[in-house]
Amino acid sequence: MRIDLHTHSTASDGTDTPAELVRHAAAAGLDVVALTDHDTTRGHAEAVAALPEGLTLVTGAELSCRVGGVSMHLLAYLFDPEEPALLAERELVRDDRVPRARGMVARLNDLGVPVTWEQVARIAGDGSVGRPHVASALVELGVVPTVDDAFTPQWLADGGRAWVAKHETDPFEAIRLVKGAGGVCVFAHPAAARRGRTVPEPVIEEMAAAGLDGLEVDHMDHDPDTRARLRGLAKELGLLATGSSDYHGSRKTVELGAFTTDPEVYGEITRRATGAFPVPGAGGA
Repeated sequence: MRIDLHTHSTASDGTDTPAELVRHAAAAGLDVVALTDHDTTRGHAEAVAALPEGLTLVTGAELSCRVGGVSMHLLAYLFDPEEPALLAERELVRDDRVPRARGMVARLNDLGVPVTWEQVARIAGDGSVGRPHVASALVELGVVPTVDDAFTPQWLADGGRAWVAKHETDPFEAIRLVKGAGGVCVFAHPAAARRGRTVPEPVIEEMAAAGLDGLEVDHMDHDPDTRARLRGLAKELGLLATGSSDYHGSRKTVELGAFTTDPEVYGEITRRATGAFPVPGAGGA
């Protein structure tokens, strides 16, 4: 089985619609794909309706968190999307995205970059607006060659010249909320140093004690030595080690299935989840 547990659609900052994403996942030879848009589950219904036969969908979301001044993401799988406490927190995070993006536009204008809110809103479309949409605007204007080049201290990296803070959930609270909604929690790209400061290992140990289920070990932002170190940490802490592409369509160069999760680990994730269950494809439209 080929299992990719971290992808994004136009419901957040990917460029594939949810329907296109599941069709592309099937064409890429995946057996299981997780749709984990940022702080939203809005793409799930469309993905389920279009799910090809032979492909299983894992519903999820990537939650924006911050601990000790460090931004981090928590992948939440197979939770009840209507559970009130987790739903309220996701809405709080999502609602803060628009004023944050407007603030980044204003800061870029102060730096002499002629980006407009209308341009960013057009790029975001119906998706939950975020830094990648602002980064895409910088690419359109020729300020940077790629989206990744916008995530530097010069521009949009945490603490960068045009960075603006947003509401982010304490990860210990996020773990509690996801568990309360019957879900499973995996720390996304925990050692992606190029994105900024990373969470210290003692804090990861505390998160494991608080109910964290796993670490996303195999990821494009982790080199081989880092993956080996994280795999050892996961084993030491009794955490699951997952792998995934973090696919964003054409917004990033990584392809679906670039990294995958061991079937036994996937089976354990589904065993632990009680809020929702994987959806087998029946031949969508």
